[in-house]
Amino acid sequence: QSVLTKAHVECNKKMHACQDLDDSLSGTTSISVYLHGNRNKITVSNVGDSRAVIGRSTDSMLKKEGASSSSSSTLKAFALSRDQTPYRRDERIRCRKSGARVLSLDQIEGLEPINEDEDEEGAGEGDMVLGEEIDEGGDPPRIWSPHGDYPGTAFTRSIGDAIAEELGVYAEPEMLSRELTKEDKIIVLASDGVFEFLTNQSVIDICAKFTDPLEACRAVVAESYELWLQYEMRTDDITMICIFIDDVASPQGQGSTKDLGLTPSNLSVGSGDGADDDDLISNTARPVRSTMTAEKSRAIMLAKMSMLRSVRDVAQFEEEDFDLESLFTEKTAEEKESIDEAIRASVMFQNITDDQRELIYKAMEPMPVKEGQMIIKQGTVGDRFYIVDEGRFEVRIVPENQKAEEDAVGNCVHVYEGSRENHSHPSFGELALMYSAPRAASIIAQSDGLLWALHRYAFNKVIAEQSSRMEAEKVLKKIDLFKTLSSDSLKKLSSSLCEAKFSRGDVIINEGEVGDSVFIMPGGSCKSVRTSKNGKESEVELKEGGFFGEEVLKGGLESKYLTTVTATNKMTCWMLQKSEAKSLLSSLRKE
Repeated sequence: QSVLTKAHVECNKKMHACQDLDDSLSGTTSISVYLHGNRNKITVSNVGDSRAVIGRSTDSMLKKEGASSSSSSTLKAFALSRDQTPYRRDERIRCRKSGARVLSLDQIEGLEPINEDEDEEGAGEGDMVLGEEIDEGGDPPRIWSPHGDYPGTAFTRSIGDAIAEELGVYAEPEMLSRELTKEDKIIVLASDGVFEFLTNQSVIDICAKFTDPLEACRAVVAESYELWLQYEMRTDDITMICIFIDDVASPQGQGSTKDLGLTPSNLSVGSGDGADDDDLISNTARPVRSTMTAEKSRAIMLAKMSMLRSVRDVAQFEEEDFDLESLFTEKTAEEKESIDEAIRASVMFQNITDDQRELIYKAMEPMPVKEGQMIIKQGTVGDRFYIVDEGRFEVRIVPENQKAEEDAVGNCVHVYEGSRENHSHPSFGELALMYSAPRAASIIAQSDGLLWALHRYAFNKVIAEQSSRMEAEKVLKKIDLFKTLSSDSLKKLSSSLCEAKFSRGDVIINEGEVGDSVFIMPGGSCKSVRTSKNGKESEVELKEGGFFGEEVLKGGLESKYLTTVTATNKMTCWMLQKSEAKSLLSSLRKE
């Protein structure tokens, strides 16, 4: 660790000393993993807000997820680094001691009040953990000089930032050393642009769908890029390395963990034998940011107001009159595989059932394209999501100062390339599945090819017409936390449910275990056992239409289940993750 610290510090000094490099306002973050040869040990070094994550297999998760191919990933995401940003109270205090001001852009511009005493002794922890408490509007706290509105970095450590370094933004890394075990399957190193809209768990879930780490990288990068286009007027740096761990030899003794400047209370740290897994489990999958910036929202509104032509397709009909079956075409096994390879990497399709998946296969419209054909035009209203089966497609964005020019095609900012041979099937236009909005970019075919298109109304019909979800809404209404929700809110909540299958004798939850989900029973039966303080057990039979695990919704991250529930026959449950429920309730309060 001392050698790695010296490497970062020396690199920073040499950047300052280089006469050909302007390092005044041009720093970079850094995340690295050093592999200790045959010692089965890694050391993670972190400077800034890029991130290292490990995906681990756990026996308890295998039981919960069941054997269905449509279940969520059986890998859990564990943090190997902690973002160094002004969201962290310790980093804010450290930078303020160097003279820095810590303010958001809205605070700088006088649009939001400034709380000068937020980090005073006795004022509470005041520590925001990225992914838990986040700024939905894309306006994070930043580091500013006391003498002017610069440098404005959203991280508190970097390499090669001469001006920011005077304000405490230095190059010394935080580090974590730990043993690799047989449970460790995937290591991801990625820049902050990947994690702006995807959580650690979302990234691991996507990677776990692939057998080739390069294809996993492409899927995550494409998903991140698409989300940036949906919610922002720009894209951030999106860079990623993915490592698949095939096997780990038996470690030489007990694993160890060492920190420099970190403690187990503020960073997920575990021993090599996995004994601390309960403390390591990160938040369940959900987008870190799920709303547009004000700038993006204004741009969409202006585009809608300026739009004079109507879209001559199925969108002209009312959604309730939309005939889903009119789009149905039978697909071959190979075509279904291509579609599945694309949608399994998208967060929009992560919670669909097997029945819904089959309907989506049928509703996908084959769309042959010719070289030079414009698939999407920037600024026009979108109503379809596209999967690239074969072919090469450029993403072009017309700058603001060229939008008045009719023939402007803009600058190429990205390329989607699909190939059945390489099992590569990127997708675009995902935002159209959620609501009608002008397209953020143009898509132009650079070769002949084939697309699969899914209309928004078809997607909504597939999701909404599943009777089991409708029944689940009735059960959700019985849970205390959701009793006052409207029908629309319950429908949104039910769309977040994911399916989990269990066999007779499977233990679904354990009393005293940290919980992250509530379970709804559309069918089947379970045995619920609770132990009293005097050690006496009481048993209750749970039947169709019942639910359990709701107690974890009321507490914090460490809330535990109060009962042990075992399946008494083969059954399917709906799982609602705590983070999804809290996210929806939070958004409803804002409304």
